[in-house]
Amino acid sequence: MRISMVCLLLLTGALASAVDFELDVWTKVAARSCLKCHKTGGDGEDTRFVLLDPAVAGTTNWLAHNQAVLSRIAKLRKAGSGEPLVLLKVTDETDHDGGEVLARGSSGFQILERFVREGVTTAARKEKPFFAGVRMIADDRLLRRVTLSLAGRLPTDSERQQIESAGLDAMNPIMDSLMKEDAFYERLLEGFNDILLMHGVDGVPERILGYRNFGHTRNWYQKVKFEEIADKKERTQAKYALTRRYRESILHEPYALIEHIVRHDRPFTELVTADYLMVSPYTAKGYGIFEELKDRFADPENHMEFIPARLKQLNLRNGKTDQVTPTGNYPHSGLLTTFHYLQRYPTTDTNRNRQRARKYFEHFLGIDVMELAPRVTDAAAVGAKYEVPTMEAADCVVCHKSVDPIAGLFQDYQNPNNDFGPYGPRKDGWFTDMFGPGTRPDELPESEHWRALQWLGQRTAADPRFAVAMVGHVHYLLTGRKPLLPPKDIDDPLFVHRQRAYREQRSEIESIAGRFRAADFNLKTAFKAWVRSRFYRADGLATPKLRPGRAAELDDLGLVRLLSPGQLHRKIRAIFGLDWTLVTGQDYYRILYGGIDSKAVTERILAPSGAMGAIQRIMANEVACRTVPADFALEPARRRLFPGIEPDILPTHETKVRDAIVHLHSLILGRDDKTDAPEIDRTFDLFAGIVADAREQGRIDPRENYFCRAGKAEIRSPDPQYTIRAWRAVVTYLLRQPEFLYE
Repeated sequence: MRISMVCLLLLTGALASAVDFELDVWTKVAARSCLKCHKTGGDGEDTRFVLLDPAVAGTTNWLAHNQAVLSRIAKLRKAGSGEPLVLLKVTDETDHDGGEVLARGSSGFQILERFVREGVTTAARKEKPFFAGVRMIADDRLLRRVTLSLAGRLPTDSERQQIESAGLDAMNPIMDSLMKEDAFYERLLEGFNDILLMHGVDGVPERILGYRNFGHTRNWYQKVKFEEIADKKERTQAKYALTRRYRESILHEPYALIEHIVRHDRPFTELVTADYLMVSPYTAKGYGIFEELKDRFADPENHMEFIPARLKQLNLRNGKTDQVTPTGNYPHSGLLTTFHYLQRYPTTDTNRNRQRARKYFEHFLGIDVMELAPRVTDAAAVGAKYEVPTMEAADCVVCHKSVDPIAGLFQDYQNPNNDFGPYGPRKDGWFTDMFGPGTRPDELPESEHWRALQWLGQRTAADPRFAVAMVGHVHYLLTGRKPLLPPKDIDDPLFVHRQRAYREQRSEIESIAGRFRAADFNLKTAFKAWVRSRFYRADGLATPKLRPGRAAELDDLGLVRLLSPGQLHRKIRAIFGLDWTLVTGQDYYRILYGGIDSKAVTERILAPSGAMGAIQRIMANEVACRTVPADFALEPARRRLFPGIEPDILPTHETKVRDAIVHLHSLILGRDDKTDAPEIDRTFDLFAGIVADAREQGRIDPRENYFCRAGKAEIRSPDPQYTIRAWRAVVTYLLRQPEFLYE
C-alpha cells in the first residue's frame, strides 16, 4: 500500500505548525542532545542553560523547569544578525564548546527551529490507559509461574489455598516464605552471574588469589598428601576431588556475598559498600586466615560454607608490606574490591581501567556508556587536531569526563601481571593525561586515596541510579530481558509509541526503586513488587489484532522466554521428580541449548536454533521414556502423572481418558482446560490414534521398549493394550509444547 507524502509528513510531524514540548522538544532533542552536558555536573553546568535530569531521584517539576529554561533560551538572539542563538549553537555556527550536535535540515534541528519560531502546542494529549485491552494472568497461574521460576518447584497445596482465598494479596506472604528457600538463592545467583559473569575468569580459579600477595598460601591444596589412602588410584582421585572443591569454592565466593546480603535482609547497597568478604574453609586457607577463623565454621570440611571475614592490609610473599592503610586492614568495599571482579575485568597500560569504569557504570548504575558515547567519524583527524583528544575534543570529552575519573579510582589495582593478582599501583603514579580520579563533580581527596574504592562505593550507594539499576537487574532475572532503552530513531513513524513504552516501563522501574529505597534496599522488595506488577502479569490481549503503534507499545509486556538449561532442568525435576542433566551436566550440550560459559559465550540465546530443537526432541523422548512406565509401576496413590487411570483403560473409556489428559495438561503445561476444550480433543485424538494404529498391526508386543522399562515392577505389569506406550507418546507431545519449553 502506498503512503502519500502528506501522510508520511504527518506521521513524522514535519507539517505540524507547533510542537509538543515533552514528546518533541524534550524527548527528541533536549534529552538526547543537550542534557548530557547542560546539567549539574556536566560540561555546561556553568552556563545560563542548565536542565534538570529526570533520572535523578527527588527531581520534581523537571518538565516545567526545563520548558521554562528552553523557552527563555529560545528568545536569545545573536547581536547583529538577530538569528536565534540556540540554533547557531547547536550547529556550531557560533562558539559552542560541545561542537555541532544537530545538523541543519535534520529532523531534530527542524523540531528545535519550530519551537524557537512558533512555540509549543497547548492542546492536551489524549492517550488511552496503557494497559487497556491487556489481560492479566490468573492468580493461580501466576503462582505456578513464580514458584517454578524462583524456587524450581510447583506450588504447595497451602500456597494454592492462600491464592484461592486472598488472590493477588497472598503473593507477598507466599514470596516471603519462598525467598527463604535454598532454591531461590540458586536462581538468584544464576541470574546475577548472567549479569556479572564472574565465573568467566581466565586461567585456573586459584590465580584470582594473586601470586604477588598469596603465592605462599593459595596452592595449599597441592600440599595435602592423603597418606591415609593406600590405593594410588584412589589417592589421585581424592586429590582431583579436593582441587575441584577448592576451585568451586573460589568461584562462588563473590556470589556468596550476594546470597549473604539477600538471605539476611541486609541493605543491598552492601554490594558496593560491604567492609568484609565471604570466605569458606577452603578459600580461608588460600588467603592464609583459616587458623583464626576455623572455630567459626560449622563444618571446616564444607567447601561451600561461607562466613564474613576481613583481610589485613596486603603483604608481599616475603612478608614485606605491599599496601599501607591507616587501619591496617584491606579496604573492602563489596564487589568493587573483590579480587574476582578485578580479575574478571582486568586492565592494561593502554586501557587504563576504562573497561572497569564501563562495567562499573553498567553493573551498578545501569548505564551503558557505549550507548551514550557519540561516534567519532574521523578519529585520525581528531587525533591530529588535539594533543589529548580525550580531554579536549568535545566528542571524546562527553564520555571520558565521566569514565576517566572512575577509572582513576581503580588505579591501585593495575594487574602488573595477571598471575600476580589485581593489586599493584603504577610505579610512575597515575596518568596525567586523564581527568583526575573522582565522581563528577567531586574529586577524590588525597586523604582518601588509600580507600578510593570504598569512597566510590559509598557514593554509588547514595546515587539514585543505583536503586534503579538493581531494580532493572531483578527485571532481567525475572523476564530474561533488559529494561527498555529510549528509542533512537526520531524519524521512525512509531517513535512516539516506542517512547511511550519506554516511558511507562521507566515509570514502573522508578516506582519500584522508590519502594526498594524505602525498604532500606532490601532486594526482596523489588522481587515482590515486580511479580505484582502488570508488566510481569500481562498475559495476552483482549483484541488480537492491533494497530502498529499499539503493537509497538505493548511489545515488551509479559513473559515469554525460552527456559535456560538450568531452568529446564529444574522444571523437569519439579514436575517429574527426575534429574535430566543433559543440558546442565555437559558443557557442549549446555552451550548448544543457549547456556553461557561466562567467558566466550556471555549472552543466552533467546530464540531456538536447529540444534536446540534436536535437544528438545531428545529431552521429550527420554523424559517420557523414563517416567511414564515408572509412574504406572507405582501404587495409584503415589503416582504423579497417572493417579486416576490404569493401563487397561482404553479410548472407549473416553471420560476417564479425558480426565487423565486434563490432569496432564495441568501438571505439565499449567493449563486449566475443560474436558471438551480443543486442546484436550487434540491430545485425546493422539492417544486414541496410537492405540488404534497398534491394533491395526494385528499383533502387539506386550512389552514396553527395553530402555523405557521400569525395572522388575514393569516386567510384572506388561503393556498388552499398548496404552502405556500411547501415554508415553502423549507426554512426549506435551513436553514439546511452548507452554513447557518457555516461561
